[in-house]
Amino acid sequence: MKRFFGYYRPYKSLFILDFSCAIVAGILELAFPIAVNQVIDKIMPQNNFRIILLACIGLLLFYIINTVLQYIVVFFGHKLGVLIETDMRDELFKKLQSQSFTYYDEQKTGTLLSRLTTDLFDISEVAHHGPEDVFITVMTLLGSFILMLNMHVKLAIATFILVPFITVALVFFNKKMTNVNTEIYESIAEFNAGVEAAVTGIRVTQSFANEAYENSRFTRLSQLYKRAKLMFYKVMAISSAYNYLMIRLINLFALVFGAYYTIQGQLTNGEFVGFILLSNVFIRPIEKVNNMIEDYPKGIAGFKRLTEELDRNSTIVDLPEAIDVESLKGNISYQDISFYYADDTKVLDHFNLEITAGETVAFVGESGSGKTTLCNLLPRFYEPSSGKITIDGIDIQKITLASLNKLA
Repeated sequence: MKRFFGYYRPYKSLFILDFSCAIVAGILELAFPIAVNQVIDKIMPQNNFRIILLACIGLLLFYIINTVLQYIVVFFGHKLGVLIETDMRDELFKKLQSQSFTYYDEQKTGTLLSRLTTDLFDISEVAHHGPEDVFITVMTLLGSFILMLNMHVKLAIATFILVPFITVALVFFNKKMTNVNTEIYESIAEFNAGVEAAVTGIRVTQSFANEAYENSRFTRLSQLYKRAKLMFYKVMAISSAYNYLMIRLINLFALVFGAYYTIQGQLTNGEFVGFILLSNVFIRPIEKVNNMIEDYPKGIAGFKRLTEELDRNSTIVDLPEAIDVESLKGNISYQDISFYYADDTKVLDHFNLEITAGETVAFVGESGSGKTTLCNLLPRFYEPSSGKITIDGIDIQKITLASLNKLA
């Protein structure tokens, strides 16, 4: 969480604006039922339409102010999310730029594209809605419950009694959907990688009449993605249906018990109407939490994948004693070089070569014999498994990558 909120630091003023407007809007929502209560119990009995009209104009001002606040929360809140998303994307792209060729040998293009696009979009939504939704939900629940207690303690408790059942369900479904979303992201990555490979290799596929194989492969990837999505929506549907029932029962409890206490004379008509309105305010954040269950697991799963990528160390980095080199003559020496790929495929075995400055050397050999690998070892796109390479007698591992690549 500390790492996630670190992305808010450059946009403190925007966050404060969005957050404060959301709080004020939440408070005004709580004030409305109380205002209606006063209109019914204190103003209506006076039979003075002018005062009622003034009260309604006051309520209209409430609505206008809330409309402006809603605009600020929606636009500037999403702007905050987009800015954070952009920073994350820039950071991830810079990280990808610093990775070695070995890293890209083990990655699929579609997987990396998913992490730069789909993952970050869902994180952006959480960055915008996350803090304010959680705070406003807690504030609205507590605020409306306290106001309901002030009106009638027994009625408030009867209305609140179902909330623990909703809370337990929210925790359960949130954990379940986070796990499902992780599977979805993995399926999307595999799906994108499969599409990318199929499209870029279409000439080879058609040349060897391999369309049937590619179609079956694509169908398998599509089915995996479909199953993951259906599982997500199944869990979401169960959660939504359960919460819908609980929320409507809260409304029903407020109506039944409120009517009973009003008939008994323990509540005025204004308090009864105000209580019903407060119960609607009370359940609104619960409904919002239902939406949060759909969006938050996506963002959490996406952020985990982002941090995994950002924390992945590059296999080729500057040594502490590496030096910047301004110029080199170009005497190159490969000394007892061996090189294996990650799957232990041997490419070079105790290879030696001397190239003097100004000399032109041509490599001839069949595909896979190591010609390209020899060239890639010089600028340290790969590291040799053993042996060393020197330029003008300087081990290339003791030259900074920036100066080595600049001179290369």
